[in-house]
Amino acid sequence: MNELLLSVHVIAAIVFIGPVTVAVSLFPRYAREAAGAGAPGALPAVHLLHRITRVYAVLALVVPVFGIATALALDVLTDAWLLVSMLLTAIAGLLLALVVLPRQAQVRAVLDAGAGDQRVDVRALAMGAGVFNLLWATVVVLMIARPGSTTGV
Repeated sequence: MNELLLSVHVIAAIVFIGPVTVAVSLFPRYAREAAGAGAPGALPAVHLLHRITRVYAVLALVVPVFGIATALALDVLTDAWLLVSMLLTAIAGLLLALVVLPRQAQVRAVLDAGAGDQRVDVRALAMGAGVFNLLWATVVVLMIARPGSTTGV
Protein backbone atom coordinates (compact mmCIF):
# COMPACT_ATOMS: atom_id res chain seq x y z
CA MET A 1 0.00 0.00 0.00
CA ASN A 2 2.87 2.40 0.79
CA GLU A 3 4.27 1.91 -2.71
CA LEU A 4 0.89 2.72 -4.27
CA LEU A 5 0.46 5.89 -2.21
CA LEU A 6 4.00 7.05 -2.96
CA SER A 7 3.60 6.23 -6.66
CA VAL A 8 0.39 8.24 -6.96
CA HIS A 9 2.02 11.11 -5.05
CA VAL A 10 5.08 11.20 -7.33
CA ILE A 11 3.14 10.70 -10.58
CA ALA A 12 0.67 13.43 -9.60
CA ALA A 13 3.56 15.78 -8.82
CA ILE A 14 5.10 15.16 -12.22
CA VAL A 15 1.86 15.29 -14.21
CA PHE A 16 0.16 18.19 -12.41
CA ILE A 17 2.85 20.39 -10.86
CA GLY A 18 5.23 20.07 -13.81
CA PRO A 19 2.87 21.81 -16.26
CA VAL A 20 2.09 24.52 -13.73
CA THR A 21 5.75 25.37 -13.25
CA VAL A 22 6.30 25.53 -17.01
CA ALA A 23 3.17 27.58 -17.68
CA VAL A 24 3.94 30.01 -14.84
CA SER A 25 7.46 30.47 -16.20
CA LEU A 26 6.40 31.03 -19.82
CA PHE A 27 3.45 33.34 -19.16
CA PRO A 28 5.47 36.56 -18.62
CA ARG A 29 7.42 36.05 -21.86
CA TYR A 30 4.31 35.61 -23.99
CA ALA A 31 2.52 38.44 -22.18
CA ARG A 32 5.40 40.79 -23.08
CA GLU A 33 5.26 39.60 -26.69
CA ALA A 34 1.48 40.05 -26.85
CA ALA A 35 1.80 43.56 -25.39
CA GLY A 36 4.34 44.49 -28.01
CA ALA A 37 2.07 43.18 -30.78
CA GLY A 38 5.14 41.72 -32.45
CA ALA A 39 4.03 38.10 -32.22
CA PRO A 40 0.56 37.26 -33.52
CA GLY A 41 0.47 33.92 -31.68
CA ALA A 42 1.40 35.41 -28.32
CA LEU A 43 -2.10 36.35 -27.13
CA PRO A 44 -3.54 32.85 -27.68
CA ALA A 45 -0.48 31.48 -25.87
CA VAL A 46 -1.20 33.81 -22.94
CA HIS A 47 -4.76 32.47 -22.75
CA LEU A 48 -3.56 28.87 -22.96
CA LEU A 49 -0.84 29.32 -20.33
CA HIS A 50 -3.29 30.97 -17.93
CA ARG A 51 -5.79 28.13 -18.43
CA ILE A 52 -3.07 25.50 -17.88
CA THR A 53 -1.95 27.27 -14.70
CA ARG A 54 -5.50 27.56 -13.38
CA VAL A 55 -6.67 24.01 -14.19
CA TYR A 56 -3.50 22.19 -13.21
CA ALA A 57 -3.23 24.18 -9.97
CA VAL A 58 -6.55 22.67 -8.90
CA LEU A 59 -5.55 19.19 -10.06
CA ALA A 60 -2.25 19.53 -8.17
CA LEU A 61 -4.14 19.51 -4.88
CA VAL A 62 -3.96 15.72 -5.23
CA VAL A 63 -0.21 15.90 -4.57
CA PRO A 64 -0.30 17.05 -0.93
CA VAL A 65 -3.30 14.81 -0.21
CA PHE A 66 -1.40 11.71 -1.30
CA GLY A 67 1.78 13.08 0.25
CA ILE A 68 0.15 13.31 3.65
CA ALA A 69 -1.40 9.86 3.22
CA THR A 70 2.03 8.48 2.32
CA ALA A 71 3.67 10.21 5.29
CA LEU A 72 1.06 8.77 7.63
CA ALA A 73 1.54 5.28 6.20
CA LEU A 74 5.34 5.57 6.54
CA ASP A 75 5.07 7.18 9.99
CA VAL A 76 7.20 10.18 9.01
CA LEU A 77 4.58 12.92 9.35
CA THR A 78 6.48 14.58 12.20
CA ASP A 79 9.94 14.46 10.58
CA ALA A 80 11.51 17.90 10.21
CA TRP A 81 12.29 17.53 6.48
CA LEU A 82 8.65 16.68 5.80
CA LEU A 83 7.28 19.50 7.91
CA VAL A 84 9.53 21.98 6.07
CA SER A 85 8.41 20.49 2.75
CA MET A 86 4.77 20.86 3.76
CA LEU A 87 5.33 24.47 4.82
CA LEU A 88 7.08 25.31 1.53
CA THR A 89 4.30 23.57 -0.40
CA ALA A 90 1.70 25.64 1.42
CA ILE A 91 3.63 28.84 0.69
CA ALA A 92 3.96 27.89 -2.98
CA GLY A 93 0.25 27.14 -3.17
CA LEU A 94 -0.68 30.44 -1.55
CA LEU A 95 1.70 32.32 -3.84
CA LEU A 96 0.10 30.66 -6.84
CA ALA A 97 -3.46 31.26 -5.65
CA LEU A 98 -3.08 34.76 -4.25
CA VAL A 99 -0.42 36.34 -6.47
CA VAL A 100 0.37 34.49 -9.69
CA LEU A 101 -3.11 33.49 -10.86
CA PRO A 102 -4.78 36.84 -10.09
CA ARG A 103 -1.91 38.74 -11.71
CA GLN A 104 -2.09 36.50 -14.78
CA ALA A 105 -5.82 37.23 -15.00
CA GLN A 106 -5.16 40.99 -14.74
CA VAL A 107 -2.49 40.92 -17.45
CA ARG A 108 -4.74 38.84 -19.65
CA ALA A 109 -7.62 41.31 -19.19
CA VAL A 110 -5.37 44.25 -20.08
CA LEU A 111 -4.15 42.46 -23.19
CA ASP A 112 -7.70 41.52 -24.20
CA ALA A 113 -8.68 45.17 -23.85
CA GLY A 114 -5.88 46.09 -26.26
CA ALA A 115 -4.00 48.32 -23.81
CA GLY A 116 -0.64 47.10 -25.05
CA ASP A 117 2.73 48.20 -23.70
CA GLN A 118 1.45 51.16 -21.73
CA ARG A 119 -0.30 49.03 -19.09
CA VAL A 120 1.39 45.60 -19.11
CA ASP A 121 4.11 45.14 -16.52
CA VAL A 122 5.04 41.52 -15.95
CA ARG A 123 8.14 42.00 -13.82
CA ALA A 124 6.34 41.20 -10.55
CA LEU A 125 4.65 38.24 -12.22
CA ALA A 126 7.97 36.93 -13.49
CA MET A 127 9.48 37.30 -10.02
CA GLY A 128 6.50 35.50 -8.46
CA ALA A 129 6.94 32.71 -10.99
CA GLY A 130 10.61 32.41 -10.12
CA VAL A 131 9.90 32.22 -6.39
CA PHE A 132 7.11 29.68 -6.98
CA ASN A 133 9.43 27.46 -9.03
CA LEU A 134 12.26 27.83 -6.52
CA LEU A 135 9.95 26.70 -3.73
CA TRP A 136 8.98 23.61 -5.72
CA ALA A 137 12.60 22.81 -6.53
CA THR A 138 13.43 23.05 -2.83
CA VAL A 139 10.56 20.71 -1.95
CA VAL A 140 11.80 18.18 -4.53
CA VAL A 141 15.31 18.29 -3.08
CA LEU A 142 13.94 17.81 0.45
CA MET A 143 11.82 14.88 -0.72
CA ILE A 144 14.83 13.21 -2.28
CA ALA A 145 17.51 14.03 0.29
CA ARG A 146 15.32 13.73 3.43
CA PRO A 147 17.87 15.41 5.72
CA GLY A 148 17.91 13.83 9.16
CA SER A 149 15.80 10.90 7.99
CA THR A 150 16.59 7.51 9.45
CA THR A 151 15.94 5.92 6.04
CA GLY A 152 19.00 7.61 4.50
CA VAL A 153 19.33 8.97 0.99
